Order: sequence, then C-alpha cells, then structure tokens
Amino acid sequence: MIDPKKIEQIARQVHESMPKGIREFGEDVEKKIRQTLQAQLTRLDLVSREEFDVQTQVLLRTREKLALLEQRLSELENQGKSAEVKPAPAIPPVDDQA
Repeated sequence: MIDPKKIEQIARQVHESMPKGIREFGEDVEKKIRQTLQAQLTRLDLVSREEFDVQTQVLLRTREKLALLEQRLSELENQGKSAEVKPAPAIPPVDDQA
C-alpha cells in the first residue's frame, strides 16, 4: 500500500497548483483530491518498493536453486548413462523332449 503521507503530499501539491479561485474552497478540495487519489491508486493494485524488493530477492534465490537442481539432474543423467547395464545374452530355451 502507498504511504498515506505521500498521498497527502501529492494532494497538497495538486491543491497548491490549482488556480486561486478553486484553492479558496480550502480543505474540502484538498480532502476530495486526497480521496480521489487514494481510490485511484488502490485500483491500480500497486505494491510498495519494500514488497517489490523482497519478491525480487525471492525470485533470485529461486533461480539459483533452479540452476543447482538443473546441474544436479544433468549429473545424475550422466551417471545413469555411464552405469547402464548391458543386457545379458539370451539363454537358449531348454529342450524338454530329451
């Protein structure tokens, strides 16, 4: 969630940049700007910088683990190829008529 202080700061800046006639409505206009900003930013489904950084670190660790697992799988596949047992020669059938 976005820091409420930031929203207040933006609302104040917008209010101050308005023409003098509108600014005379005072806190009502600033309050309405703040509410509108909050509502619109909520709809954007944003994440905080802290949350983004945490998820970036999780992704990096996951990629590292995946690389290690891929390497291990490759090693195991190579071991399996070198340790393959050759099939035993076929045993001739026994003749029961003797």
